Amino acid sequence: MENRLKLRYRKGDEIDMGVQLILAEKPSVAKNIADALKIKTKKDGYFEGNNYIITWAFGHLVELYDAKDYDGKMRSWKMDNFPFIPSEFKYKVKSNSRNRAQTDGGAAKQLKTIHSLMKRSDVETIISACDYDREGQLIADSIIYRGGKKPKAAVYRLLLNEWTPNEVLQGLENLKPNTAMQPLRDAGVSRQWADWVIGINLTSVATLKYQQGKSKALNIGRVLLPTLKIIYDRDQEIKNFKPEDYFKLTATFQTADNQEYEGIFTEKKEDKFKKKELLEPIHEAIQNKRAIITDKQVEKKKEFPPFLFNLSNLQGFITNKYKGWTSDKVLKVAQSLYEKKLITYPRTSSIALEESLVGKTAHVLKVHSEELPYKDEIKFMKTKRVFNNAKVESHSAIIPTYMKPKRLSADEGIVYTAIKNRFIMQFMPIAEYEETKLITKILDVDLSGVFHSKGKVQLIEGWKKVEKIQSKDTLLPVVNKEELVDVTDSEVSSHVTKPPKHHTERTLLRVMETCGKSYKEDESEELLGSILTGFSIGTAATRAETIKKLKDVGYITTESKHLLCTELGNRLVETFPVKNLFDLEFTGRLEKGLSDIQKGKASKQEFLRVVFDFTTESVETIKGGEDVIINKVVSTRATNEVLGTCPECGGKVTDGYKAFSCSNWKKGCSFAIWKNDKFLASMRKKPTKTMVKKLLKEKKVFVKGLTSKKGKKFNAYLSYEKNKENDYYSWKMEFTK
Repeated sequence: MENRLKLRYRKGDEIDMGVQLILAEKPSVAKNIADALKIKTKKDGYFEGNNYIITWAFGHLVELYDAKDYDGKMRSWKMDNFPFIPSEFKYKVKSNSRNRAQTDGGAAKQLKTIHSLMKRSDVETIISACDYDREGQLIADSIIYRGGKKPKAAVYRLLLNEWTPNEVLQGLENLKPNTAMQPLRDAGVSRQWADWVIGINLTSVATLKYQQGKSKALNIGRVLLPTLKIIYDRDQEIKNFKPEDYFKLTATFQTADNQEYEGIFTEKKEDKFKKKELLEPIHEAIQNKRAIITDKQVEKKKEFPPFLFNLSNLQGFITNKYKGWTSDKVLKVAQSLYEKKLITYPRTSSIALEESLVGKTAHVLKVHSEELPYKDEIKFMKTKRVFNNAKVESHSAIIPTYMKPKRLSADEGIVYTAIKNRFIMQFMPIAEYEETKLITKILDVDLSGVFHSKGKVQLIEGWKKVEKIQSKDTLLPVVNKEELVDVTDSEVSSHVTKPPKHHTERTLLRVMETCGKSYKEDESEELLGSILTGFSIGTAATRAETIKKLKDVGYITTESKHLLCTELGNRLVETFPVKNLFDLEFTGRLEKGLSDIQKGKASKQEFLRVVFDFTTESVETIKGGEDVIINKVVSTRATNEVLGTCPECGGKVTDGYKAFSCSNWKKGCSFAIWKNDKFLASMRKKPTKTMVKKLLKEKKVFVKGLTSKKGKKFNAYLSYEKNKENDYYSWKMEFTK
């Protein structure tokens, strides 16, 4: 295989070696591969040329059956129907996202195209080129082995960390048999089946048991609930916090040449005192006294740059630094940069690079250093902080590729610059500062404590230049040990202990990443990156989605950057009886189980047995639990009033229960404006009958009082138009008619 591929690159089509079919995860990635192979001929659903066919999926083209697909009785939710665990899990073509009763036409068409290409007599090799992770493996294998059928052609796996032309060509020379990916596939399948079983069963019985009213479900999930519990616990900590007063004594000292510095009274390493009465007599006693500097320590200290980004740290950095950003948005923008060949694989949990990437990394650094004003300070070195196999889990940390961007959106610029800067920092000089510590003792007064002073002066800016990080100097006068000074002033100041802060997406991601193990607010990223590999809540790829879903289902809300539980979220945590689902240890063990399956250290069957037993027990626990109402759903009535003509088929658009939709939906028309439309919700608006009537009549509607991400009100013209590239409708915004 390797030699044959090399011959093809050098001699084009001179040798007839059969055709190789490459399956990419998305059209944009297929285009990257086609560009690398210099193939320009595009047909309906694939590229072809130079003995290659390159086709693509749209992410998952197939999905697990719904419960009702297995058994008609599951169409209605009844307690007696649960637990429901299929003896065999089956797949169907992906459903239409706007109407789950219908098959997604685009997915069905592309699936048919891929399978017809696989059956071509000239195809001798199939190459799975989906992302090198659980989901990517699952996407490709669910298509290639659809219905349990083994294709006639040999199946290989392309394992890449970036989509640059050089990497694609090199990867095609180093293919692995797809059979070697069985553990990765098992982990993907186990995750998918486990989440289906837990989600379907516990969401159904919880909704039946604890919810009054219809049209919504009380969402229960393996990753959802422990994440909710982290936020709940912090809220309760803040609610139950009792502030305490404490006091400090600060003295001002003057040297012989009239320079001043301050010192804080410290007794047995403690400088905070609960009783003011302890400090008042000392304050009185030291007035106008002489003092002596009993100790002076000067130490040069090094400041290393923060580690390379993994996804969680990147999300935390961006959401903390920029207003209006969420973890989900950071991932979407990073994914776009990845597909544009500008950064390496973003869904990684690693904070270091594989040691085999030394040469490639040196080239990337050279490319990005060329025009920097401090380029002479940049020096490539192979260090354990950057290159360390022990800190790499599946994929290396996120860095830029050797390709420079030509054009970036504002959002892409923010994420790309953060990744590039963090990369360059690793090869800049280490920052250094000088720290001076003084101990000053009062003379002629019998005190059990002394006064501590600390100064800091930045000596070498180093990597801080990259992002213009300003370090504040705290200057002390030039003094020596045994030097005498005078007390010129002193003050007893009062302070109050502060409650812990509400979680932000940054702090929440850190707790999820480590399951709360040894977690502290100021803990080093090095420790966080290495604690209990695989023992986490969710994965780097899924955490943002979990936080977003908690907001969407109404369990948490945001105030500025803070995440807080809603009343519904509080009631769920306090009432839902399956306490294991809130337990970080339990959830961490499940995620560790998936990680071990992926590494070939654990059995898919044993993992699923544990999940199925847990689900069965949990259903019985809920059934036998106390009858309480956690959520009341106030239903919006359907008037069935005709609002206008459907732009898709000419039918009637009526006011329905969940949407303003076409009455011809049974005949296949999918036109609808959903009452919980996410685009409008992002601007704090809901569609109204008046708005829809005007839109259908005039194709455009003027909407007042929309709210921007920064909280500012604005007005705009909105239209609801069919996309050129697919069958869906989406909103367009204009500011002039």
